[in-house]
Amino acid sequence: MSRIGKKPIEIPNGVEVKIDGEKITIKGPKGELFREIRPEIGLEIKDEKLFVSPKIETKQTKAFWGLTRALLANMIKGVTEDYEKKLEIQGVGYRAELKGTTIVLAIGFSHSVEIEAPEGIKFLVEKNIITISGIDKEAVGQIAAKIRKIRPPEPYKGKGIRYVGEIVRIKAGKKTATSE
Repeated sequence: MSRIGKKPIEIPNGVEVKIDGEKITIKGPKGELFREIRPEIGLEIKDEKLFVSPKIETKQTKAFWGLTRALLANMIKGVTEDYEKKLEIQGVGYRAELKGTTIVLAIGFSHSVEIEAPEGIKFLVEKNIITISGIDKEAVGQIAAKIRKIRPPEPYKGKGIRYVGEIVRIKAGKKTATSE
């Protein structure tokens, strides 16, 4: 039995949930999200709560049960409040600039790197902090990981792009041998 899957999902006021076969649409004050649900998983709405249950018993059903419940809970939270990830740029001469919906990164390459914001994602740049926000938790995390991957923090000086609060272990560099 899935401990997470058993928990009902509270549907707050102002959020509308529609189940159409294996497709669920969640509409709220911030926007609208939809997802295809696996055929092994059943959905039911009772008393302003969304219940997720397995239809067919297979080895994978238990995993999909908890996963589906977590994804739907994230969707309901997303249409009521934005998800946010913050990235920090460290390094001499490293900077980010916002041009419309595109973020332009100058991070030590011979050229600047431009990243277009996908639909539903907003960028904000303040000094060396990039804030990525949107209603879809999956999309926010994916674009943050994509930006971090361009120049991950290196282990000797710590230069690069990292999540705010991420701890990068710094390695000791070369040591010169001293003769005594």
